[in-house]
Amino acid sequence: MIVKITDYGQGEVNFVEYQVSGLTEEQLKYLNDNLNEKTSIRENNLIIESIFDDELYPFQSEVAQFRLEDFISREEIEMTVFLSSFLEDM
Repeated sequence: MIVKITDYGQGEVNFVEYQVSGLTEEQLKYLNDNLNEKTSIRENNLIIESIFDDELYPFQSEVAQFRLEDFISREEIEMTVFLSSFLEDM
């Protein structure tokens, strides 16, 4: 499983969009049907859009702006761990 952040933004809605590749068809369907976040399947990739409150948005701090690549990598790792544990219930 490979998780990449493909889009993010802060404003009226704070969001992070993840693209998840390397899943089986069964895993794609399970995650698409069971995650609480907005999901879709595009070209055998799972797209997850997570919405955040202002205080929980991962890229809001000044430190995040200076070390953005580190913060993006951390979010990708955290989502990978979350999805892996979620798939254990499959």
